[in-house]
Amino acid sequence: MRATRGEKIFYVVNYILLILVALSCILPLLNIVALSLSDAKAVMAGQVGLWPVDFTLFSYENLITGTPILNAFWNSVQITVIGTLLSMAFTIMAAYPLSRKQFYARRFFTMAIVFTMIFSGGLIPTYLIIQSLGLVNSYYALWLPSLVSAYNMLIMRSYFANIPSEIDEAARIDGCGEWRLLFRIVLPLSKPLLATIALFYGVGFWNSFMNVLIYINETSKYNMTVLVQNMIMSNSMVQDFSDPDLIANLTPEGIRSAAVIVMVLPILAVYPFLQKYFVKGVMLGSIKG
Repeated sequence: MRATRGEKIFYVVNYILLILVALSCILPLLNIVALSLSDAKAVMAGQVGLWPVDFTLFSYENLITGTPILNAFWNSVQITVIGTLLSMAFTIMAAYPLSRKQFYARRFFTMAIVFTMIFSGGLIPTYLIIQSLGLVNSYYALWLPSLVSAYNMLIMRSYFANIPSEIDEAARIDGCGEWRLLFRIVLPLSKPLLATIALFYGVGFWNSFMNVLIYINETSKYNMTVLVQNMIMSNSMVQDFSDPDLIANLTPEGIRSAAVIVMVLPILAVYPFLQKYFVKGVMLGSIKG
């Protein structure tokens, strides 16, 4: 069926808008990459656009040797990996029983969870609870409040509920219990959803900022997000290096740009491997209720 003139105009306008949105995301990133890979003189002269000038890795070398970026990177990895594993485990444990029709009062518990999406206790009561549990200055203060996302749990619940009941019945006839049914049948059939939800949790933990500022007191426990923000806000960052020759060949813009690239690179590296599951997982998990 051929598109009408109005539909063609609509498609052209959509393509133009999408291209503009894509460029607004890509061009600043390319500029940051170019700044991080350019010579200090070219950066200070404002000659760097979307392509490095006098290519050098000097900013990255001194970022690694002169700042606690590696320690912050390791902290971010710990927060993200452990937090994602814990959140995935508890989200599955919450979503699976709520997806079973034979689970008593599942509608009540589902509505109770939805209620938390609308109303929350607030920052101060949450901090007082974390403090009373003795979790301040501990990564558990980051993991515990974010252990289960109600939104992610509801998507997972819908996905599990959409698995044909005939598969469950066949598995039970063969002697499967609930745990075996979950790990041998339900989860293998839910790989697209699991990859999508894991990506949601992983990005959230990797980008943790406010919770780290609120609950973590020691700078040695800061993650990449907080460290990079401190570097961006600092006006005396280059002066912190002791070697005068080193200072002459460094610029705050170069160091900051290198830090931003180091922070976003892991997510950029992981996303292509999960992208094929992304749309499929969200769409299948959103069908029915």
